[in-house]
Amino acid sequence: MAIALSNRRRWLLAVGLVLLAGLYLLLAGTEFAASVFASRAELPSLERAVRLAPGNADYRHRLGRYFAFVAGDPQSAIDSLRSAVALNPHDAHGWLDLAAAYQVTGDLAGQRSALDRALQAEPTAADVAWEAANFFLIGGDIDRALREFHVVIENDAELKDAALRACWRVRPDTDALLRDAVPARVHCLISFLSLLKSKQETEGVIKTWDRLAQLHEKFPNRYLYEQVRYLIDVRRPDAAMSAWMQSADTLGLSAYLPTEDNLVVNGDFSLDILNGGFDWNYVNRTGVRPLLDASDFHQGRRSLSLTFEGPGINDAGIQQFIPVRGATTYDFSVYYKSADFEGAGGPQIVLRDAYTGTPLYTSDSLNDADFWKEVHSKVTTPDSTNLLRLAIERFPAGAAIRGKLWLDNFQLSPADSFDNSPTESKDKP
Repeated sequence: MAIALSNRRRWLLAVGLVLLAGLYLLLAGTEFAASVFASRAELPSLERAVRLAPGNADYRHRLGRYFAFVAGDPQSAIDSLRSAVALNPHDAHGWLDLAAAYQVTGDLAGQRSALDRALQAEPTAADVAWEAANFFLIGGDIDRALREFHVVIENDAELKDAALRACWRVRPDTDALLRDAVPARVHCLISFLSLLKSKQETEGVIKTWDRLAQLHEKFPNRYLYEQVRYLIDVRRPDAAMSAWMQSADTLGLSAYLPTEDNLVVNGDFSLDILNGGFDWNYVNRTGVRPLLDASDFHQGRRSLSLTFEGPGINDAGIQQFIPVRGATTYDFSVYYKSADFEGAGGPQIVLRDAYTGTPLYTSDSLNDADFWKEVHSKVTTPDSTNLLRLAIERFPAGAAIRGKLWLDNFQLSPADSFDNSPTESKDKP
């Protein structure tokens, strides 16, 4: 049933609608005008925007920034910024700008209060933490600065390295930074490792790797290879092997650990070559073609074949680092076969002190066997030797050579200390 409206009621309804529409248009127009004025970085325009929209915290914030950074009027900046944060106390950047204005006026209590409110507003925002940390640094509060840099390092990939450098400048202490600034996260610890290596802080590198290994979380293998390479370069093969053993299980590399019976890793080439760490490392050499050969091997399932075809060859480009003890005798053996060699001399297996380059064992030329033969020798390390480099070298170096060499079953293990028998070599078809 339709209810008829009287003429008076219709007229009142129409007037009401017109008034509401007019009010809406007025408010919308005012807000639009205020936004236009606020977009202009000029004092009269910003002040007009605030007058048109007095409840808009953003416009008061913009006016405060103008007073602070353009007009150089810190007291007016404080007045505007305090109004802004009163309207929107959850705006961390408003509190930060207010802290900066308080700093200019020397109001340290006001600055500290504003910083605290900024951090309360956005406790995990990296950009807020970055600005707060720098305020704390300027104020000499190193501990607070480190805590805020902790937030930056954990949450901002772009600012992470800069934050780590800032932390190191003010507190170059690995233990303190691991405790107060560097989060126990893989990506954070790896970045800290990079910084410490650039500073040649070897003990710090070792401590940081210990912390990383304790997480038992996977990360790209290359970081382990880089750690081993760095520690070898600074003559800490003991720490390099410790890092290798700490992370092998987490990274799925347990099969690449040396054993008591054989210090050569992957000596039978049954595993893929990692080209890093304490497995075989290689570089491409002109005139040498390496291959894991599953068609010919001594035992197991494949061997390493090296095809030589050209002049200018000094080594095969493949090597392995082996930590050892000084003044210790080791049994070394390997099986080889060769085919179609031409040229003077030939490839030889060499064990050298990795740091002095002194050869501790050099085999005869390996170009005289068309069946698998064993090379066996005892190798005694000098007192100062703690790392060997196992490689296949060309003698005489640089001379032209052609032919193919297969290698299998490398072994190096401590010999019986009472066995003083002379070095020997024997053939096994």
